[in-house]
Amino acid sequence: MRAEMNATTCQSLARAVAENAGSIRFNDAAPLLVEAAIARGEGQLSADGAFVADTGKFTGRSPSDKFIVRDELTENLVWWDNTAALEREKFDLLLSDFVAELGGTDLFGQQLLAGADLKHQLNVEVITPSAWHALFIRNLLIRPARAGLDGFAPDVTILHNPNFKADPARHGVRSETVIALDLSRNIVLIGGTAYAGEIKKSVFSLFNFHAPSDGVLPMHCSANIGKEGDTALFFGLSGTGKTTLSTDPNRVLIGDDEHGWSDDGVFNLEGGCYAKTINLSQRAEPEIYGAAKRFATVLENVVLDAASREPDFDDASKTENTRAAYPLYVLDNVSRTGVGPTPANVVLLTADAFGVLPPIARLSPEQAIYHFLSGYTAKVAGTERGVTEPQATFSACFGAPFMSLHPTVYGRMLKKRIRESLAECWLINTGWTGGAYGEGQRISIKDTRRLLGAALSGELINVPSRIDPVFGFQVPLAVEGVESQLLSPRDTWADKDAYDRQSAKLVALFEENFEKFAAADVQIAEAGPRLAVAAE
Repeated sequence: MRAEMNATTCQSLARAVAENAGSIRFNDAAPLLVEAAIARGEGQLSADGAFVADTGKFTGRSPSDKFIVRDELTENLVWWDNTAALEREKFDLLLSDFVAELGGTDLFGQQLLAGADLKHQLNVEVITPSAWHALFIRNLLIRPARAGLDGFAPDVTILHNPNFKADPARHGVRSETVIALDLSRNIVLIGGTAYAGEIKKSVFSLFNFHAPSDGVLPMHCSANIGKEGDTALFFGLSGTGKTTLSTDPNRVLIGDDEHGWSDDGVFNLEGGCYAKTINLSQRAEPEIYGAAKRFATVLENVVLDAASREPDFDDASKTENTRAAYPLYVLDNVSRTGVGPTPANVVLLTADAFGVLPPIARLSPEQAIYHFLSGYTAKVAGTERGVTEPQATFSACFGAPFMSLHPTVYGRMLKKRIRESLAECWLINTGWTGGAYGEGQRISIKDTRRLLGAALSGELINVPSRIDPVFGFQVPLAVEGVESQLLSPRDTWADKDAYDRQSAKLVALFEENFEKFAAADVQIAEAGPRLAVAAE
């Protein structure tokens, strides 16, 4: 992953920042970081000792402010339709101004690991003037043992300064906020936003660029292992239930959000979870709820009761995108190695705002890649700035903002992995039934868990099923514990003609979106829904 080539550059940068700083504290443990954050007035403690931070006007990612340096390495590889380009000269000017502004400042450095598989592991150094951001990334990445820090040489250096204000005229960017990645030198600059998710996603964007050259498929997905040693992958955007469904007391969690699939199996890129907490309850999600109410967990934009300091997870007054960042080790049922065998099941999650898709469907490999490249879901309120209610959206590979290469690169790799592994593929809709968003109701977590369990156990392999006339996938006719009507979305609508119109509308959106991928793989394009069928 070009790590050896960039280690010297990253080391030199880290030294320059450290020498110029007022002070720098490396690798403080969680108690020290919490103590420093409180002393510096960066946030407050919940009744349980979680650190609660307010990220200000940025309560989600700023995708329009992300840039990749265009150079000899990236020119013909990066998916430029998805990411703005930044000239090397502008990046170097931005870097110089970053280092200068951090001069004389008290800083916090964390030296961490990305990638549980030693063959594909990166040393990541994050330097920030914010104690709570240092705590955040310490919770999220893999923490090496103290002995492993001797001689630590960063392969990746991330300079983070939420107070930095970029100058569009001087730096060639779009606003005062900037997330800039130099993929040749593995340097990341994040300024003008306090939303901590930008730090972790920059690591994933970098991994997405380099991993395929090592034969590793980078994936925006969760992963867990069943009692029989069967690995399952869960692809899905924010709000589709990826974290909730993969955190299962009956299965061992490998990881929450970002993974690699190599010839040896699956490995977690991280050492923590970044879970949504809006409407979080102990009854529905006991593991995540418990993790959110512990010392040194970072709660972003969660409202606290003024008197008791108890978190109110139902309060969305700041944002729908409230979050909890905690290390994996606080969960009882979690892999201690972060690796798992070749997947037996691949699950694609969507939250269908149109109320058209069934709660579960079995996919052929071609259909799986079609839906992987489509990445259809409902963009949940608060995930990005300006989104105040769910909207139908397509995000390639269920994570387009983090895909540094063209989606078809990852699609071809996933197709090869599925065929070689003979993994079963499933589409699970956690969205609406009985009508579109605003009229129907959200499919219950209870029903979704039951359907998922039936799929992963093999229960649905040979059950009677129907072929959906529009989407072409297999839908079981009955699943024990679930009302049969739920399995046929059209039957849940009072107005069948209205359902047919919604179905035709959704198919048209699928076809329009997939036009940009159709030429790359005709066989995959043929696996999608057909508007002509829907119209009939």
